[in-house]
Amino acid sequence: MIIKIEKVPKIGETVVDESLKPVGRILDIFGPVSSPYVSVKPGIKEASKFTDKMLYVLPSKRRKEKV
Repeated sequence: MIIKIEKVPKIGETVVDESLKPVGRILDIFGPVSSPYVSVKPGIKEASKFTDKMLYVLPSKRRKEKV
C-alpha cells in the first residue's frame, strides 16, 4: 500500500485504522520532503477496503537509555 503522509514516521512503525486495529507496518519513506509518501506492508488480506480511508501511525515506544 502507498500512503501520503503529513508527519514523517519511522520505518517499522504500525499503521492502524480509526478503531486502532493494525493494518500493516511501514517499509519505506519516499517522495519530496514537502509531501512524503510511505509504503506499507499490509498485515491484512483485504487491504483494498482501506482505499480513500484515513489511517494512522502508532508511534513506537522508545526505551530510555541508562547513562
